[in-house]
Amino acid sequence: MRKETVLNKFRSFLSLPGNILRGVIWLYQKTLSPDHSFWGKRVFSNGYCKFYPSCSEYGRQAIQKRGIVVGSLKTVWRILRCNPWNKGGVDVPK
Repeated sequence: MRKETVLNKFRSFLSLPGNILRGVIWLYQKTLSPDHSFWGKRVFSNGYCKFYPSCSEYGRQAIQKRGIVVGSLKTVWRILRCNPWNKGGVDVPK
């Protein structure tokens, strides 16, 4: 087996937890999220979240860009900021 093939398989293995977590977020968005689900779009036609992107989408993007540890921490911080005393706005993961 070539060295590049082994490295690619190892990278795939390391990215598995992040892919699983992003899949869980996707499932949440499609079924339970007030902003993304089939029922949420009917009830909240203008959207529910005061931030753009929504917290679940922020989490998905943060994990994709920063990895599972840093992305999860950034997502928790974002969820903690989502409260009545914060006015919201545009906040994309960096």
